[in-house]
Amino acid sequence: MSLVRLDIKGISYSQTQSGAYALVLSEVDGTRTLPIVIGAFEAQSIAIALEKEIKPPRPLTHDLFKSFADRFNIIIKQVIIHKLVDGVFYSSLICERDGIEEIIDTRTSDAIALATRFDAPIFTYENILDKAGVYLKLKDDTEEEDKENIDLGDLIPETVEESSYSSETIENLYEQLENAVANEDYELAARIRDEINKRNKK
Repeated sequence: MSLVRLDIKGISYSQTQSGAYALVLSEVDGTRTLPIVIGAFEAQSIAIALEKEIKPPRPLTHDLFKSFADRFNIIIKQVIIHKLVDGVFYSSLICERDGIEEIIDTRTSDAIALATRFDAPIFTYENILDKAGVYLKLKDDTEEEDKENIDLGDLIPETVEESSYSSETIENLYEQLENAVANEDYELAARIRDEINKRNKK
């Protein structure tokens, strides 16, 4: 069976399962997407790994795994989503240490969270995409979204009312951003960061 490479396209709040999120993986050389329901903690962990500006003051579980692996020279070479049973995706981490390759069974959400930290490619099999893939409607370039636009703001349900920061100075916003990160309030940090980005684009 041939492997198909996937990229992270987005994370959104699940409209069908309370407290869950939908991780959307897209086919690199195609138009199919693979939506996977994951928990809130894993969604936040993946979003933080994709972020370049927000750094947790203390390591998350997946950050700890990365530090542990780095200390003992363990490399995650790739992630393979290899099985789909009753709506549950099964994945493997392909790891290497001292030239010896090992395969470790893992939850798909954890595998993706680690792949983002190790810059490891994500793959699945053609038959899984055939069974669970969704065809993506092609959009204009101006509407196309990529993983660089995915951030913690995507993890905030649409029902959350964002505060207005129009009266705040840019210096105050940066100070509030630092405080939010220090307090591990990543949703607030994302909203403040988005306001800062809007102002910097003007």
